[in-house]
Amino acid sequence: MLSAIQPTGEMHLGNYFGAIQRWVELQEEHECFYGIVNYHAMTMPYKPKKLQENTWNMVLDLLAAGIEANNVFIQSLVPEHTELNWILHCFCSYGELGRMTQFKDKSQQANTKDTYVSAGLFSYPVLQAADILMYKADFVPVGRDQDQHLELTRNIAQRFNHQVGKEYFQLPEVMYSQTPKLLSTADPSRKMSKSAGPKHFIPLFSSKEQIQRQIRSAVTDTGNTPAGEMSEGVKNLFQLLKACGAHEASDSLMADYDSQSLKYVDLKSEVTDALITFNQPMVERRQELQARRKEVKDQIKASSAEIRKVAQTTLKEVKQLTGLINPR
Repeated sequence: MLSAIQPTGEMHLGNYFGAIQRWVELQEEHECFYGIVNYHAMTMPYKPKKLQENTWNMVLDLLAAGIEANNVFIQSLVPEHTELNWILHCFCSYGELGRMTQFKDKSQQANTKDTYVSAGLFSYPVLQAADILMYKADFVPVGRDQDQHLELTRNIAQRFNHQVGKEYFQLPEVMYSQTPKLLSTADPSRKMSKSAGPKHFIPLFSSKEQIQRQIRSAVTDTGNTPAGEMSEGVKNLFQLLKACGAHEASDSLMADYDSQSLKYVDLKSEVTDALITFNQPMVERRQELQARRKEVKDQIKASSAEIRKVAQTTLKEVKQLTGLINPR
């Protein structure tokens, strides 16, 4: 099992319920590698010191959320990723990369910031394929927005296998999260996302006061909802309740909604309480990890070194299959 996350800022509830919660469950059943892909974070404009800070903060976030340290690696500590990336570039067509819809979306974002669109942004799906194929993953837990990238990974693997005359790379299968995407509480017409600004996401490790402020100000109805239908804002608040496991409160409030006696202030109060109850144990774990930050860094460097051994074996075999000369 292989999955990864970019260190582009603090983890929010959308990240957790959309992916990380499932990662925690999967590590109990499978051999899992979870990458913090800092090479990918370079494809958009960034500040070097901030990237390093974000990478280590993401380590703390993952461990506080329940990921085991020995399952975590930092991509730049496993240089075989970039070497396999080049080899796989030679099994991918320019046209395939040009059809990637995420490139079109992200390149428009870069243009609005009056900066260049990097070649890395264009070709990073091949690095993503290298991340996956390096560990011969059977399954990749992803959101549906990654379907196109997983299909490209499978195409590259098939092309490689055909070229070398051996079924070397496993064709990875996608594994979807069962949790629907969470929406911005400030604008429920868009998904919860850091890129839209601080009003549009709720950090996983929010303080009680921050949760209270954001839920109190959550948009419930923009006035565009057809008669008889639940607004996206209200749906999103119910979704947050269910995601936190507050099913009894959700059912009770839904009954009030059905009888047209629901007060939004009551719904927001229940969501606030549920989120605080849910996230406070993780907040405390993160504070404890922060207090021994150096020890945690050493742990992740060690786990990255162990996971790198798998990558070294794969790259050695790939070089042999492709006719490249291996160092002794």
